[in-house]
Amino acid sequence: MRRILLWAARNRWLREHLPRMRFVKRAVRRFMPGEELSDALVAAEAYRGDGIASTFTLLGENLTAIADADRVAAHYGDVLDEIAKRGLDGEISVKLTQLGLDLDPEATFAHVDALCHHAATTGTWVWVDMEGSAYTDATIDCYERAAREHRNVGLCVQAYLRRTPDDLRRLFPVTPSIRLVKGAYDEPPAIAWRGVRAVDAAFAAVSTMLIEAQAAGRAARVVLATHDTNLIAQELAIGAALGVPRERIEVTMLYGIRSGEQRRLAKEGVTTRGLIAYGDYWYPWYMRRLAERPANVVFALRSLLP
Repeated sequence: MRRILLWAARNRWLREHLPRMRFVKRAVRRFMPGEELSDALVAAEAYRGDGIASTFTLLGENLTAIADADRVAAHYGDVLDEIAKRGLDGEISVKLTQLGLDLDPEATFAHVDALCHHAATTGTWVWVDMEGSAYTDATIDCYERAAREHRNVGLCVQAYLRRTPDDLRRLFPVTPSIRLVKGAYDEPPAIAWRGVRAVDAAFAAVSTMLIEAQAAGRAARVVLATHDTNLIAQELAIGAALGVPRERIEVTMLYGIRSGEQRRLAKEGVTTRGLIAYGDYWYPWYMRRLAERPANVVFALRSLLP
């Protein structure tokens, strides 16, 4: 099923036709509140009532015109202003290929640098998303450079990549802030762990590595981006044993997934964020979310029922 869903995410014909179908639009609402920033802001206001913070991400990737990247950067500047205006505990998460990485890496860094400066004036953060393995080196290079100049920038890393522990060791000198995900791209076995158990084991090992680094002062923020509450409980216990305050090991879950668990964690004092995605380029992102966790398929099918 995972292979089929990841194939569907890359298929041009499906990407052009499926999003037009009403039942598909209905299913995707399980994972995103709407296509507009205003929809995402309404969802963030609801999260605030439950003591849950928000991370905003505009869907899109691999732009083909630098002018489009400039518009995306300007949009994220508006998001930062809205976060401040509304008094939200909100952050932004950006994809480098949406900021022009395929076209001009230096211009892309300039966008990240400017957004970090902007976020600092509003008291918030910028996260750099990790994309497919073809972009791993360039993404780490960009983040490392930004982290040497800004303390309010974090990086998303993928636990299923075999190289991830070495990448983190490279970054520890800049005291990185890391959001750890399992990984949702179709990578070959030579570079990525395959199978649920292997990926879970990799996630647990990298999480522990990060928490140990945090306890030693070699990592700043540690964010576990997973819906697996068993893994979360396991890593929180490890953090407690190492003397890391409970609120310093953060958890991020997707909007609409395990909402009850998000509220429970927030009530228990765990810093909890909901990742709120929006925008009209949602099809490949949505298919990867289905592939990432089999239970998501069940959620999607249930949403089709009256």
